[in-house]
Amino acid sequence: MYKEVVNALGQQCPVPVVMATRALREMREPGVLEVHVDNEAAVQNLTRMASGHQFTAESRQTGEKEYVVSIQVTRVEDGAKSCESVQTDAAPAAVPTSNGDFVVAITDEVMGGGDAALGATLMKGFVFALTQLETLPSAIILYNGGAKLTAAESPVLEDLKGLEASGVEIWTCGTCVNFYGLPAPAVGQITNMYSIAELLTRAGKVVRP
Repeated sequence: MYKEVVNALGQQCPVPVVMATRALREMREPGVLEVHVDNEAAVQNLTRMASGHQFTAESRQTGEKEYVVSIQVTRVEDGAKSCESVQTDAAPAAVPTSNGDFVVAITDEVMGGGDAALGATLMKGFVFALTQLETLPSAIILYNGGAKLTAAESPVLEDLKGLEASGVEIWTCGTCVNFYGLPAPAVGQITNMYSIAELLTRAGKVVRP
């Protein structure tokens, strides 16, 4: 039987899912997709991904921190879906089918409340996840603390540049840049609150992480 192997050791969830999804898209005949990971969260997410495509998955532990998830691919398909992510340099952005009628509004440099370090990791993962979507947002608007993410030292700068190259407009609040004493954005353009209001009210959907 045909088998495709994905080495996702050292990658945090859901990068293994992103890598597996890409491999699934590239499979040209039914068989087994075998994914090697080193954390249980990845095992669980890969299993859910397989179930979402009506494929069965089995996992086994092969070492102290090594697992193999075997997905029985009974049919080949295009456009498999990925999940939320954590940014690493594991893979380039997926080629989108189109840009959608939705806008992403980022209001802080971290995602969610609670621990700031975790929030920074989650935000990094969220922006990376945007690069992997089949349909990209039409625009990303960054204001208040989110304005810091378009600065030259931003941990998500390369992903934002990749999104811009794919046609996503990147807008940073000028008032926020001035308030925080930030340099000019290293990606996208400065905008004002009136334009932000227009973008948000005209969007088919606004997504705020």
